[in-house]
Amino acid sequence: MNPMEKKCKNEEALQIAVRREAKSKEEKERYKHLNVEFQRIARRDKKAFFSDQCKEIEENNRMGKTRHLFKKIRDTKGTFHAKMGSIKDRNGMDLTEAEDIKRWQEDTEELYKKDLHNPDNHDGVITHLEPDSLECEVKWALESITTNKASGVDGIPVELFQILKDDAVKVLHSICQQMWKTQQWPQDWKTSVFIPIPKKGNAKECSNYRTIALISHSTKVMLKILQARFQQYVNCELPDVQAGFRKGRGTRDQIANILWIIEKAREFQKNIYFCFIDYAKAFDCVDHNKLWKILNEMGIPDHLTCLLRNLYTGQEATVRSGHGTTDWFQVGKGVHQGCILSPCLFNFYAECIMRNAGLEEAQAGIKIAGRNINNLRYADDTTLMAESKEELKSLLMKMKVESEKVGLKLNIQKMKIRASGPITSWETDGETVETVSEFYLFGLPNHCRW
Repeated sequence: MNPMEKKCKNEEALQIAVRREAKSKEEKERYKHLNVEFQRIARRDKKAFFSDQCKEIEENNRMGKTRHLFKKIRDTKGTFHAKMGSIKDRNGMDLTEAEDIKRWQEDTEELYKKDLHNPDNHDGVITHLEPDSLECEVKWALESITTNKASGVDGIPVELFQILKDDAVKVLHSICQQMWKTQQWPQDWKTSVFIPIPKKGNAKECSNYRTIALISHSTKVMLKILQARFQQYVNCELPDVQAGFRKGRGTRDQIANILWIIEKAREFQKNIYFCFIDYAKAFDCVDHNKLWKILNEMGIPDHLTCLLRNLYTGQEATVRSGHGTTDWFQVGKGVHQGCILSPCLFNFYAECIMRNAGLEEAQAGIKIAGRNINNLRYADDTTLMAESKEELKSLLMKMKVESEKVGLKLNIQKMKIRASGPITSWETDGETVETVSEFYLFGLPNHCRW
């Protein structure tokens, strides 16, 4: 190629390069313009979207539609999956993920381990049966189970039973009727999955977790039927000072009662002393054999007690944490948090403590309209009250002694004292009970001052 041809080729390439660069600059300008416009429109649409979502959230909140409210919040902001941190061993050393599973099994097995010094007093199969379970009871139980709840070991959601309707009712009624006659439960109906839920305190300590039991929805059907049969005995045996898990009653009633008592004490210029009781692992420490004896004393039919006893005999559970699932282990004591019947059973257990402590007959307490009131309860949350610190301490010691007889221990570190009169530091078994300047009524802070 001669120099002239080479020069022509270079000029031609240069011209093409110039045109290409000009086009590129034009495209870049066009792109920048379109991008600015896109960002403007996107910001406008995003603002409109979140405005609509917030209006819907506010409307759900105004209408009291709690489930729709939180579902809309989750859909809007996305689901946050918190990673479970490591826990510590007995010696306070941090564990790896593999060791974490072993520690949960070790802790829960120890917590629910049966007391070998308290032998079973099983009397065998009951011959005098209560009236049979009816198909309409099964239908009612199935319809009354709340939807959108976690399934048990079988993984069957309650929505499936509710879709099948009459077919599911017939099958479940047949199984329940067989159980009703034999008092024997299918083994997979006696299994639970424990989910550790952190409470206040150090989340690295297993003791600062509450274990919620996931049980199968088919088991809940039978438990619902038993709960309905128990209701007449609940109304007869439990006093009105116990408001825990009773129809038409709630913590608001007990809070209102205490605030009313405070108001009257101020009006009549009387001293008043409160002790807010806290049990250590109350539901988990219920002794089964003592529970069956208490149910018998409360007048519960032997047939219903036998059904419950056989449900709790041979129970198995596993713990599911953020790091995996433990091996299966036996459950020898406790009533499960998350079980439909547990609050009712614990209320009977707590009532036995109060009766044995003689609180109903005790002279100590607050005198109101000719009636002596010395305690208000919501399941395991108990408030003792008296007009002097000596009376209050007497009530506390009686309750402490009777609680320990049935396996429940007071958690002194979480108990509180509140008084309108003079009071010095108060010790129980060498531990100081904290005196507070504000109320903690059934888990809720109250800033009422005297």
